This record gives sequence, C-alpha cells and structure tokens, in this order.
Amino acid sequence: MLHIDIHSFSYKKGGIPKDESGNGGGFAFDCRGILNPGRIEEYKSQTGNDQGVQEYLETKTEMPVFLNLIKNIVSITIDNYLDRGFENLQINFGCTGGQHRSVYSAIKTAEFIKEKYPEGTYITIHHDEQPQLNNL
Repeated sequence: MLHIDIHSFSYKKGGIPKDESGNGGGFAFDCRGILNPGRIEEYKSQTGNDQGVQEYLETKTEMPVFLNLIKNIVSITIDNYLDRGFENLQINFGCTGGQHRSVYSAIKTAEFIKEKYPEGTYITIHHDEQPQLNNL
C-alpha cells in the first residue's frame, strides 16, 4: 500500500514540510505563480476549500493548466512507486500564506489520486496553516 501524504503550506510561515516517513524528498510545488485570490476582498477570509475561491481559481487563473501538469507528473511517480512496492510519497503545495492556492491544489490533487488510484493507495492530507480543514 502506497501512503501518499499531501500538504498545503505557507512559504512565509513554515516553509516546505519535513518528510516524516524518513525517505526524504517527494514533490514541492510552488503555487505563487498563480494569481492570488487572497488579494480580493471577498476572498480574504476564505480558503481554497470555499466555493468562491475555487471558482475564481478555475475561471480567472492558470490553475487548471497548472494542476493538469502536476497530475501528469505525479501519475508517473505513483505508477512507478506502485510497481516497485514503495510505501511513501509526499506531495507539498506552497503559496504565500497557505490559505488559498495551496489548499485548493492539495484538495484537488487528493481527489484526482483517489479517483485514479482507488486501489493500492492511502491518502492523508494536511493543511499546515488551515488545521480546521484537516478533517475533510
């Protein structure tokens, strides 16, 4: 069983999360190249789990293209790790505050992996700056 540990984090606050599996590495994707919905007043107090933020990211930014590329890269590694019997993979998404873009990316990537790899994977998701979302 491949455990895939997904994190959203803030580059300003905690930086790239440490890989607790002991393997070191994994992926760290920088979401700061995507327009930040946190700069728009109505989205400031929301997170990447909120509908308005998600619609903004999906229709007003390059996020769909960004995530499709990530899904392709991650799939190559997941396929390889499953074939080789590896047990751990960490995928991290960072943005300025760890609230909008990284949270959205972590959630959507977890959904993609659950759908594409219903067998052989176990996913945990951690929103390092948004702990109230960790029970999703």
